[in-house]
Amino acid sequence: MGACQTRAEHQYQDLADKTGFSFEQIKNLYQRFQQLSGNEETISRANLDSMPALANNPIRKQIIGAFFDKRNQHQDEVGSCDQIGFEQFLMVMSHFRPPNLRTTDEEKEAMRKEKLRFLFNMHDSDNDGTITLAEYRKVVEELMSKSGEIGQETAKAIADAAMLEVASINVPNMGPEEFYEGITFEHFEEILKGLEMESRMHIRFLDVDTSTMRCGKSQS
Repeated sequence: MGACQTRAEHQYQDLADKTGFSFEQIKNLYQRFQQLSGNEETISRANLDSMPALANNPIRKQIIGAFFDKRNQHQDEVGSCDQIGFEQFLMVMSHFRPPNLRTTDEEKEAMRKEKLRFLFNMHDSDNDGTITLAEYRKVVEELMSKSGEIGQETAKAIADAAMLEVASINVPNMGPEEFYEGITFEHFEEILKGLEMESRMHIRFLDVDTSTMRCGKSQS
């Protein structure tokens, strides 16, 4: 029993070092993972898609997809997975941790960039490094679809106007014949420059409130 406990502690320490979660937070997230997976070793998109808390979320598809996007799992890989294990699940959840009082300015900036990259990846569905007009239209249409008052053509017009405004800001000297290929990550950072997201980007849809999961090393 002692050997098993030691292995578990080593595993938890490794996960804590990778994610910044404490042992207690990792245990709580593991319990939630077990609930979602039905006590299996992996979860699938279907496990998340069946959650009532996501049923009416207009960007449910993007949220679920983010968990299976290899770019969000702290790996040097691209593409998506059909299923993810607990460590991959934990890596994705770590994007939502807010900083604590001991977090340095340099660490806060790194966290902000990581959160922005996570959001960017949600919209850059083909992983070409650019959020194109087609990708942006799709998000706007899905967001507007829940209102029931705005049609598809109106949603497209809103997306086109927003993208045109972004183009005028990011490429102010663009000629009338030039084509704006889309929002790069650098443009995305500039657009959200004034938005404080280090502590605001958290989720409750997994019945886990990440706003209380402060960044920091684990305490054994």
